[in-house]
Amino acid sequence: MSSNLPPSAAPEPEGSQAEYLEQGSGAPLPPAAAPARNLRPFVIGGVAVAGLAVAGGAAWAAMSFFSTGSQPAEALPGSTLAYLAVDLDPSGGQKIEAIRTLNKFPAFKDELDLDTDDDIMKRLFDEIQADAECANLDYEDDIASWLGNRAGVAVVDAEPTVVGAIQVTDAEAAEAGLEKLRNCGANGDASEPAPADAEMGFAVEGDWAVVAETDDIAARVLADGAEGSLADDSAYQTWTERAGDPGIVTVYVAADAADALVDNLDRFFGSAEDLGGLVIEQSAYDDGTVSSEGDVTVAGEQVPDDTAETMESLFEGFDGMAATLRFSDGAIELEQAGSFGSQFQLLYASDRGADAMTTLPSDTVAAFGVGFEEGWLRALAEQFAQQFGDLMGEDMTVDDMFEELSTQTGLDIPQDVETLTGESMVFALGPDFSPEQFMSSGDGSDVPMGVKIKGDAEGIEEVLDKLRDLAGTDADIIGSESADGFVAISPSDDFRAALLEDGGLGDTAAFKDVIREAEQAGAVFYVDFDAGDDWLVELSGDDPEAKANLAPLSAVGGSTWTEGDVIHAVLRLTTDD
Repeated sequence: MSSNLPPSAAPEPEGSQAEYLEQGSGAPLPPAAAPARNLRPFVIGGVAVAGLAVAGGAAWAAMSFFSTGSQPAEALPGSTLAYLAVDLDPSGGQKIEAIRTLNKFPAFKDELDLDTDDDIMKRLFDEIQADAECANLDYEDDIASWLGNRAGVAVVDAEPTVVGAIQVTDAEAAEAGLEKLRNCGANGDASEPAPADAEMGFAVEGDWAVVAETDDIAARVLADGAEGSLADDSAYQTWTERAGDPGIVTVYVAADAADALVDNLDRFFGSAEDLGGLVIEQSAYDDGTVSSEGDVTVAGEQVPDDTAETMESLFEGFDGMAATLRFSDGAIELEQAGSFGSQFQLLYASDRGADAMTTLPSDTVAAFGVGFEEGWLRALAEQFAQQFGDLMGEDMTVDDMFEELSTQTGLDIPQDVETLTGESMVFALGPDFSPEQFMSSGDGSDVPMGVKIKGDAEGIEEVLDKLRDLAGTDADIIGSESADGFVAISPSDDFRAALLEDGGLGDTAAFKDVIREAEQAGAVFYVDFDAGDDWLVELSGDDPEAKANLAPLSAVGGSTWTEGDVIHAVLRLTTDD
């Protein structure tokens, strides 16, 4: 966006000759007969115009800096089923964040040494050419002369077809360059024409090229996109907006994608008797052992109807999703939003996933927490029975299954299980935990790991007593203590005592930086790479390069939460300042 406002000079110092603003075609305003009275409105107007010009210029600069520019979704049809786009020229903020974050890792900085204005595509081209060189193909002449900074892969049509959409800066040069790439794929030589049946087609229109199996498919996709693009589709706009700020990668799956998958199971899994077991043939040695390098083939039987019905029930209620990968405040962040149906929403319905986790010791190395709603186990079992009833037996009901499990375990199921999990449960590892210590420990009393539960402490202890009776001589591994509505379970007395206290993990900078929406999360996981004595760096042993590249990592964590029927999830990998 450019400003049409005239430029304005700074105010003249006292005693200097004032310049008159121009209007219309540029003819000067007539001199004022009484400067003290008449010049003031024009000076004020000049300052106002200058202010607007500066504001307009600042707005243009901001839009250029933060704008994501044209995206491949503009070239694809609104009926696109699935879409993944990569932006190698994101907004200025994303560029700076990406380079600043990635340059913390010596392997990236030393090997690529990228700056914000470097040509990433040339780097990729050079890498590809090094592995599979194509004769008579020149990057500057045949690629850079037309290649834009954005590209996407999409699945289109009711009978899914995969296509690519590539931004171009010169349509004529793009056609010539793509023709050479087609020649390369067929012959390994850009100057030798590809045969008519070459497995690559393309079409170019305006700022976009579509690559498909044939020229006809590519042309049809571009034509359909011109009539109504994915970028203008309301569902696409809604889901990508719900996935948060744009970044370097965008993923979108339409609601119709689930039906298309079910309708085309035979195309994708036609080699299976069912999705639970592929019939696989492998070449074998004479002694009967299987060759690790043998060709793998599968039988050509159709997917049974009941498998299609199961898949259909799994996707029932799916209404679309989107995800974005971005750089944010020194972190790499993946955010997703989607509506997957009640069968998946049940797992994240609670907003108590972090309630127990936030009270863990501040030096916790790793933790996984889940929140539970009353009646969750029965609801989950009934849903399982509805979708996979054949696995339970034709005549077995959910109550029958619970009764049989209760008889076998001595527990009262589902009541005891729901009591044991409480409102919020977290599994945690302390700062001195090590895999070697865990494997070599005889009774676990020296291993800092355990579970903390928020709930009915008295009821939880009663269930634990039942479990200790079942464990017999191994009952000590289920050592527990309770206080203030929490129960800590660990074979280690010291770690159990630490768990029972309010250690304030939720107030630490690392936790706050890596976990989004902790107060309403249904499930949360957290790993602190800096806990203890930089345990992750120590795992690298004596390898200095590994140490240097692991050292910048700070923490990783993820959280899920629901808003209505939309499930949100964010995964963040943070780095040290």
